[in-house]
Amino acid sequence: MSEERQRIWTKDFVIICLSSFFMFLTFYVSATAFPLYLRDNLSGNAQQMGLVITIYVIGGVIIRPFSGLWVDRFGKKNLALIGMIIFLLACISYFGAKGITIFLLIRFIHGMSYAVASTATNTMAASMIPFTRKGEGMGYFSMFMSIAMVIGAAFGLLLWKDQNGMLLLTAISVIAFISLLLVLPLKDNSHSKDQMKQLASPQKFRLKEIFEPKALPISFIGFILAFSYSPIAGFIAPFTSEIHHSEVAGMFFVVFAIMIVVFRPLVGKLFDNYSEHFLYYPGIVLFGGGLLLLSHAHSGTFVLLAGVFMGIGFGALFPCFQALAIKLSPTHRTGAANGTFFLLFDLGYGVGSYVMGSISSHTNYRTMFTVAGIIALVSMLFYYFIHHKRLAPMERINHTITEVVE
Repeated sequence: MSEERQRIWTKDFVIICLSSFFMFLTFYVSATAFPLYLRDNLSGNAQQMGLVITIYVIGGVIIRPFSGLWVDRFGKKNLALIGMIIFLLACISYFGAKGITIFLLIRFIHGMSYAVASTATNTMAASMIPFTRKGEGMGYFSMFMSIAMVIGAAFGLLLWKDQNGMLLLTAISVIAFISLLLVLPLKDNSHSKDQMKQLASPQKFRLKEIFEPKALPISFIGFILAFSYSPIAGFIAPFTSEIHHSEVAGMFFVVFAIMIVVFRPLVGKLFDNYSEHFLYYPGIVLFGGGLLLLSHAHSGTFVLLAGVFMGIGFGALFPCFQALAIKLSPTHRTGAANGTFFLLFDLGYGVGSYVMGSISSHTNYRTMFTVAGIIALVSMLFYYFIHHKRLAPMERINHTITEVVE
């Protein structure tokens, strides 16, 4: 295989990474600042503040299965443009939302557009990466999500420091517009014109077109990961305040993201050169162990140490799962594979947020993080029986074929 085909950092790959970065940045800015915006500008209560994220996730979960199907049928760039245009219009529409009901309705539509756009851009990125370097390439791509998470959270709080709603809404609209502009010059080689006509022609609806069966097992493990990850964003601040170390709440996310970024190149290379099991088992032990350490933390030092372990673990697991969902699926079904993975991941995050919030309200934050850690560690059993053990015969076959070819 030529060096050109092996190259990851092409011009188009850099552009799609940057476009996705700005879209994710918009999401994290709004996720941090909008609950405060709803409380201070629209007189929302605590329950309604929570709905800012929940409604957004629900919108994404509803549309996510279809987004993968549409990407495969109508092309990656077409769906990316449609999703990003609606995403931008939703950002602009917040200017006219003078009541909580209208604001939450826009959030619902915003979440739907995010699901369509992110599925399309993830699929575009995956199609630009050589098959033999899929893990490394998707690791780099998801690294931009991690950077956006940290910058977005900090930027959102900074924008809301003076409680200037116009500044906040203008900022997210401009960022969303930049994301859209970056996608415009990219080409889409999804299908030939004849294939596009055939795929776009009316066909009988089949559920299997929406979900990619080969991606479901690893996507279910992603659901469990997202479920156990869900209490981190929403409850770190009140937990650190409860233990009288609120000053480390922001630093926790910085440390978490730094660990993801620092180890991301190594994670991708390990995925491509070794079995994914070498990443999963250490990764889930570090992530689950970090949650348990966090649940017993009494000082800022231990909170940050937990962030180190969890960042390394999550940084190994997320790109590994996403790359596996794509790699295990047929090439022409990468859109459905991405849609399947993110549907279950988003669903895990949404359901987990509600369940973990209920646990914390009936017990305490320590119990909540303990439960999350136990769930993460117990997921090793699911991984072994529905992926590792099931895949073992296929691995032996592939190894035999490789030996024969060599």
